[in-house]
Amino acid sequence: MVERLAVNEDVPGSSPGRGAMKMAYLLQGILFVGVVLIAAYALQLRQAPDDSGTIDGALQPMATNLSITSSAFEQSGRIPSKYTCDGNRTINPPLAFSGVPEGAKSLALIMDDPDVPKALHADGVFDHWVLFNISPATREIAEGKSVGTAGANDAGGNAYYGPCPPPQYEPSEHRYIFALYALDSELSLKEGATKKEVLQAMEGHVIQQAQLIGKYKRL
Repeated sequence: MVERLAVNEDVPGSSPGRGAMKMAYLLQGILFVGVVLIAAYALQLRQAPDDSGTIDGALQPMATNLSITSSAFEQSGRIPSKYTCDGNRTINPPLAFSGVPEGAKSLALIMDDPDVPKALHADGVFDHWVLFNISPATREIAEGKSVGTAGANDAGGNAYYGPCPPPQYEPSEHRYIFALYALDSELSLKEGATKKEVLQAMEGHVIQQAQLIGKYKRL
């Protein structure tokens, strides 16, 4: 009896038996296959295209051919005083659009000043011009003209309101951002809609966007 127990490899406490060895081989095989599958999956993720870009500027910028320019000033250049309170602040500078994407059903244009002293305006932004439901066939806004439907500016009107940065506050030179949006629909808004209302209505409908920045400092 003692001899039989001595050679019985399956008795607990003795050397590993055939069943234990088979189990070890099986576990090794499973582990190997798992490593191969994980490696293949990781390689697939590395090769997969990144589709995380969105139209939201807070995330990743989208590729765009849309462009907005002006014959009156260059990108980040000085806006001529004739379009400001030192000239005639009701006359807008000429603007030109290009690269409007196919499928666009309307355009929207918003001009604001993000450098307003908070002592004068709580959120530090002044809305100078809001236009929406502009025809996608539009390629320009002529000097002193308007297109589409006019929204409200922060001066209480529904039209262009030219730059007039107060020289007694810093910065004395302000930026004026003309933002152009190509949309896949028209907006169900009436004349006099605020910039906030226009931006809310545009959510989920922006195909492309572009901007032109002009600067102005009082004479």
